[in-house]
Amino acid sequence: MGGTHRGELLAISDLHVAYEENKAIVERLRPGSDDDWLIVAGDVGELYSDVEWALGLLSERFAKVIWSPGNHELWTHPKDPVQLRGVARYQHLVEMCRAKGIVTPEDPYPVWEGNGGPLTIAPLFLLYDYTFRIDGIHTKQAALAHAYEAGVVCTDEHVLHPDPYPTLDAWCRARVAETEARLAARDPELPTVLINHWPLTRLPTRVLRFPDFALWCGTSLTADWHRRFRAETVVYGHLHIPRTHVEDGVRFQEVSVGYPREWKRHGGLPEDPLRRVLRVPVS
Repeated sequence: MGGTHRGELLAISDLHVAYEENKAIVERLRPGSDDDWLIVAGDVGELYSDVEWALGLLSERFAKVIWSPGNHELWTHPKDPVQLRGVARYQHLVEMCRAKGIVTPEDPYPVWEGNGGPLTIAPLFLLYDYTFRIDGIHTKQAALAHAYEAGVVCTDEHVLHPDPYPTLDAWCRARVAETEARLAARDPELPTVLINHWPLTRLPTRVLRFPDFALWCGTSLTADWHRRFRAETVVYGHLHIPRTHVEDGVRFQEVSVGYPREWKRHGGLPEDPLRRVLRVPVS
């Protein structure tokens, strides 16, 4: 890499390490230099011990790890010895990350000074509020009824609990309000990299095989955040449809690994599945 290399900002999500094939992928992940930072945009695993193992391993290898939770980390799985629910589970994960030096959505946003910087790196935790509905369906109740009738129901409905909030959409609205205030208070001179497990806009969900699943994929409250908060790029996961698209001149990058049956169907993963987040000009 040479003495002038200042590191790369890399990203991955949806590791799902409960699968042995995916666990092996995590074991192979390595930085390209001692200065590389790694974004992990959620869905590391379902069991607390699996999340702790994977994030701990990566934090030992990369100069800095930035984590945004996905829905799977927040599940209260019946086989998990850690039976915390909702906010208590999330806070428990945050404390684990902090003990390992991992940046969470509850910590000050770090500034990336490496290749492509400086930028504010903003890991977010926003959830969803059932507003990504099929066109023509106008209420949460009607949208959920349509999804249940179609047999498209996210497992979250059974194992992701909002405690102490009454509903997941209430928790989502609280997270959005708190995060919006934090982003507004950041250094306005620096562009941002916004990181959220769920897409920030509706557009990525338009390609879902089962359109009803969009209900569990984000909130319309963040539709303009990539413009308002000067995003250089937006990193997300959740959909298991890795790709890059552009909205309003901003790159949106879905960086998921997904389940083995998915990536095997598409011919396997590249030798290095880490995605370079920033476009670095050739000097």
